[in-house]
Amino acid sequence: MSTVRAPRRALRVPRPRDEGSTVVEVVILAPALALFIGLIIAGGRMAVAHQAVESAAADAARAASIARSQAEAEGAARDAAVASLDTENLTCRATTVTLDLAGFAAPVGTPASVSATVTCQVDLADTLPGLPGTLAVTYTVVSPIDTYRGRR
Repeated sequence: MSTVRAPRRALRVPRPRDEGSTVVEVVILAPALALFIGLIIAGGRMAVAHQAVESAAADAARAASIARSQAEAEGAARDAAVASLDTENLTCRATTVTLDLAGFAAPVGTPASVSATVTCQVDLADTLPGLPGTLAVTYTVVSPIDTYRGRR
């Protein structure tokens, strides 16, 4: 015996309307995405600045260590640091090159060294609102003076 069933009526559950939810998502996510991109840019700028300042300090120390006199070392080191920063295309608001040339006072035959400290004020104001305007990046490198070369 077969029974005939009456067709069931499909129950329709009313679905919530999501019109406008995309706009809300964009309004919430856009500032977070902009902040994330700004942090990436600021971090990249700082990484490049650290590398460039390290390279400038190494160039300055090397230029000072191969100079024949203390006066010559000072000029050569400053020129090398500025040239290195220019080569790296790093724009500093202020650049400071500090040298320790006391090694030139050591007598020939005595191990001695010079050091160069380069400080660059890196501009961060244009990356993210709220970041400090500038941030100082400093690096120091020590380079030996040839032990048996004459010094003045």
